[in-house]
Amino acid sequence: MSPFSDPSRYEEVLVSPLYLAGSNGAGDAGFAPVAHWRHHYLDDGPCQLLVTSPDQRIRIGWFGDDFELWKITASEEALAPPRWTATFNHVTPAEIVAGLTTALAQDYAASDPYENDGRFLADPSFSWADAVRPLLDAGWQSRHTYGFVDLVSPDGFAGAEIDSYREGPSSQFITLWAGPRGWGTRAEAVFTARTPAHLIAATAAAMASSAPVVRERHMIHREVEYLVTLTPVTPAAAPQGSRAPTPLDVRRTAVTEAVRRAARAPRTAADLRVIAAQSRTTSSARMRSSTLAPTAATRPPVASPPRRHSR
Repeated sequence: MSPFSDPSRYEEVLVSPLYLAGSNGAGDAGFAPVAHWRHHYLDDGPCQLLVTSPDQRIRIGWFGDDFELWKITASEEALAPPRWTATFNHVTPAEIVAGLTTALAQDYAASDPYENDGRFLADPSFSWADAVRPLLDAGWQSRHTYGFVDLVSPDGFAGAEIDSYREGPSSQFITLWAGPRGWGTRAEAVFTARTPAHLIAATAAAMASSAPVVRERHMIHREVEYLVTLTPVTPAAAPQGSRAPTPLDVRRTAVTEAVRRAARAPRTAADLRVIAAQSRTTSSARMRSSTLAPTAATRPPVASPPRRHSR
């Protein structure tokens, strides 16, 4: 059997750790925090979707066919060059991108576009540790070598590369990575030198989250599958005391509904047959009741349920 015909390939599973879950092929999670911002769908060029803040100082580009899938920038004015840039490649889970877009949405909501006071334009911190504090708090180990700092996760499958020199405003400052080296296996997020520390920290916090994410099995690269924990997404448990209907239950329900429909509007021959069958059944039951239990005849009849009006 072809592996592509295996239905289990499309089974939904919970994947942990998050940073090894890869992309699900859509950017929904990353765009969700800014869903209320302007969306520009572009037919020409590599950027397929551009989401901008109302004043266009923040721009979130989706490059659906490129290695660098996301490009996010912030500028002091709509037409000014970017103050900082963050890029995420095609393997990076959109849930990690959402860490940054959530922080951007919050910063913009708290800013005054006429005062240019948005935190998303704040000066970067002099301490590299401020930008990766969530990783340090999660137990990631650091190592210093010749102006660079390397952080590695406890399982060794993710890390951060930090250029503590920051030679220029557009130079690469911090690279977050996860997964084995390779085009389809390694997630990377790159931030330039002037990126505010709290925005990188928000992204790092999402990366270090212990919450699993949902993926279909075929979305997990075969070289990564042995590094992650996959838990099938099971349907919700049935309420206590409920059970699946038996074939007899199904037949009884069908007959009951047919009788009710016929009683409301006996217009067809089938409806008349249903009423006749009901009448014969009722008569037979009464005769048996009179024969086997004469005292039951003296009991008051059970009240019929009120007639339901058809819609």
